[in-house]
Amino acid sequence: MRAQTALGDVQREVAKAEADVQLVRDRSARDQSRLDSGTGSAKDLQAISHELQSLARRQAELEDVELEVMERAETVEAEVARLDAERSAVGIELDEATRARDTALAELDTEMRQVASPRADIVAGVGEDLVALYEKIRANSGGLGAAALRQRRCGGCQLELNNVDMSRIKAAAEDEVLRCEECRRILVRTAESGL
Repeated sequence: MRAQTALGDVQREVAKAEADVQLVRDRSARDQSRLDSGTGSAKDLQAISHELQSLARRQAELEDVELEVMERAETVEAEVARLDAERSAVGIELDEATRARDTALAELDTEMRQVASPRADIVAGVGEDLVALYEKIRANSGGLGAAALRQRRCGGCQLELNNVDMSRIKAAAEDEVLRCEECRRILVRTAESGL
């Protein structure tokens, strides 16, 4: 945005410098025409001749200013072009990232539906009391109500269970609901539990 503003400013400077040079050229052309016509007194013609010399110097000075401003304009135009190209590249990257995000979200939605689809059948086979306990624990523990017991560790809090807890779990009936003493999540025994 600042580069665009700077470009606009410098373009106005170029236009002003060109207009200044053109005014001097027009004045010089009028004076040269009067001098070439030879009409007027010798004193008037001599004054016109001096004015033409002054205008020539002024024109040279203004043209130098015009060239300097045009060089600055080229530099600013190049910077604006570079920034435009950079903005376009960032826009393309943003579009690609947005598409990748949307694709990932769609995949996650699909996976969530696939994972959740057998839930109703499982919930029906588990019993209302256990489902209510699970939902209560899940609400209080950040969304994870049950955790696998693997290699003597609770999958919820990641703490290793002591020998007393492991003995209690080993002695428990297969259908007994067991809970971690630390995080209170329901423990799910697996082949990797370390029992």
